[in-house]
Amino acid sequence: MNESTSSPVSTRLDGEVLVVSIDNPPVNALGQAVRAGLLAAVRQAQGDAAVRAVLLVGAGRAFIAGADIREFGKPPQPPALPEVLDCMELLDKPVIAAIHGPALGGGLEVAMAAHWRLALPGAKLGLPEVNLGLLPGAGGTQRSPRLMGAVAAAELMLSGKHLSAKAAQAAGLVDRLAEGDDPTAAGLAYARELLASGAGVRRTRDLPIPDAATAPAQLEQLAADTARKARGLFSPAKIIECVRAALELTFEQGLKRERELFLECLNSPQRAGLVHAFFAERETAKIPEAKAAAPRPFAHVAIIGGGTMGAGIAVSALDAGLSVTMIERDAESIARGQANVEKVYDGLIAKGRMSAEAKAATMARYTPSTSYDDIADVDLVIEAVFEDIEVKKAVFRELDRVCKSGCVLATNTSYLDIDAIAAVTQRPQDVIGLHFFSPANIMKLLEIVVAAKTAPDVVATAFELAKRMKKVPVRAGVCDGFIGNRILAVYREAANHVLEDGASPYEIDAAVRAFGYPMGPFQVSDLAGGDIGWATRKRKAATRDPRARYVEIADRIAERGWYGQKTGRGWYLYPQGARIGQEDPEVLAIVDAERAKKGIAPRSFTHEDIMRRYMAAMVNEGARVLEEGIALRPLDIDVTFLFGYGFPRWRGGPMKWADMQGLPKVLADIREFAQEDPLFWQPAPLLEKLVAEGRDFDSLNRAA
Repeated sequence: MNESTSSPVSTRLDGEVLVVSIDNPPVNALGQAVRAGLLAAVRQAQGDAAVRAVLLVGAGRAFIAGADIREFGKPPQPPALPEVLDCMELLDKPVIAAIHGPALGGGLEVAMAAHWRLALPGAKLGLPEVNLGLLPGAGGTQRSPRLMGAVAAAELMLSGKHLSAKAAQAAGLVDRLAEGDDPTAAGLAYARELLASGAGVRRTRDLPIPDAATAPAQLEQLAADTARKARGLFSPAKIIECVRAALELTFEQGLKRERELFLECLNSPQRAGLVHAFFAERETAKIPEAKAAAPRPFAHVAIIGGGTMGAGIAVSALDAGLSVTMIERDAESIARGQANVEKVYDGLIAKGRMSAEAKAATMARYTPSTSYDDIADVDLVIEAVFEDIEVKKAVFRELDRVCKSGCVLATNTSYLDIDAIAAVTQRPQDVIGLHFFSPANIMKLLEIVVAAKTAPDVVATAFELAKRMKKVPVRAGVCDGFIGNRILAVYREAANHVLEDGASPYEIDAAVRAFGYPMGPFQVSDLAGGDIGWATRKRKAATRDPRARYVEIADRIAERGWYGQKTGRGWYLYPQGARIGQEDPEVLAIVDAERAKKGIAPRSFTHEDIMRRYMAAMVNEGARVLEEGIALRPLDIDVTFLFGYGFPRWRGGPMKWADMQGLPKVLADIREFAQEDPLFWQPAPLLEKLVAEGRDFDSLNRAA
């Protein structure tokens, strides 16, 4: 018996079991047609006396991986998922969900509304709506506490993480584990076993919450911890409120409260920012070169340099299954380089996240060397030596000498001219920038810097490497600092102006943290090392516009050898190697002296005053980066800042933030600040053009 084969939901009767199959590639998302098909299947089961049980299965590689993201931002189409699940749960015939692959978000809500749950080995269960600024809105916050306990359910939803089949069974989300990879066969066997034993219907809504007595106090603590960690995020507190409703209200009242809070999240600007971030992260790999060329094959890579950065890149390559040869200048340096790599894996072993055997198997693909001749046959080289163009040119001359034809030659520079580095080789078409962020084995961002002569297949290879390393790649053009560090230099300069004009470094850091960053710019400087910024300023001194305002306070601090955490003091004091800095009266005295020297009478700034300048500088320079083609699209700038610079994800990135503020407002701020400093605050022509045409940055994403 086959029903509506054109629908993504098909039904067939197998004996007494109605098999309901969801086939909506690629991940069986819960679009309108799937919801309607499920509702029709439930009604079919209700009206057919031959049906004694219902089995839900997903076709392909997933059960149901969640909502249909193509419906985001559009008017809701009936039937709503809560209505479908109510109808399913109230069916008087047992409904069994056989889960293989992802059952996430609405997919897990479907499974929880079924009466029995079976999971195959590859199942992944989770309620990750928090990552989009939402909460489960189809009974997930009310059913999960009844299955796994209120505190465990809240923690699952707040983390956004997935549970394996085994972990889900231990938590109470799954009743039975099955072997094999055929959910229909396993599900039919389980359905018949349930029918034979007379198990019948077991509605999740009727189950008592197992930790009802102890949960209220634990939720209080969880709410306090979440408020501290979530830094202004809206939906986590609402998730906890929903779980409290599950404890305090009837199931129906709890559903009603969940729906109210879900709609509050849906209408929050944070949801728009997080959804933008979700899509933007997936768009950055869509580049012109990917259409024009296939990546070159690579299995063996060389890393030149075994310092912190080189070791982090080596770990990323090893974790991607590649063979790695590391080159250093002498035996002592390469021993240090190998120790830096092993230290990462030893840390994982100490935390119980890796076995000694797994480390040994990984390190078997690592070869230390002091001779360039040992990398004659590698497929790809990543240079990670000191940030000095002459040192890097010397390395590339050697690589040009020894590496085979077709080997990709990459430099991990943060600022330097890759065209100039490529020019010392006979193969500039093979040279590309791979700007990893420190620590390279943890930070997700990879700026892929395309030089003037880089071949399209080399660009495609770099993006394939990012994919294998599980990095988020962003394509950038060549300029001083590329996308991220170029924009950083400008908004950091804006922060320096505010510092000299009257705010303390501690007030500026506090304003930036209140905006949602984990750290302010002066804390970041202390973490990275004040000597790095000082070296960059000295390098650029000769080309600085003599008319431009230059704040010397950071130079005065660096001249004292106060480089931040590594020297025990910088902008902050770090007594006895402390990680959290203390305010330093001597720094404030230096600031006062520098103001006095220039005759500046300090004025006070609110957090809002500080952030208006900080963000206007960021957005204005972002518009210039777009105009010059250094970034392909505004979303590439957003992703760079989300993954490389701690920009609060719920704000979507600087260009999305500007759209949400309204570009006319941002431009008005820039024009206001230009009355004090017309040279620094010149509006970017692209920003003026978009405002004049009534467009936003997102219109450039859509046009790309």
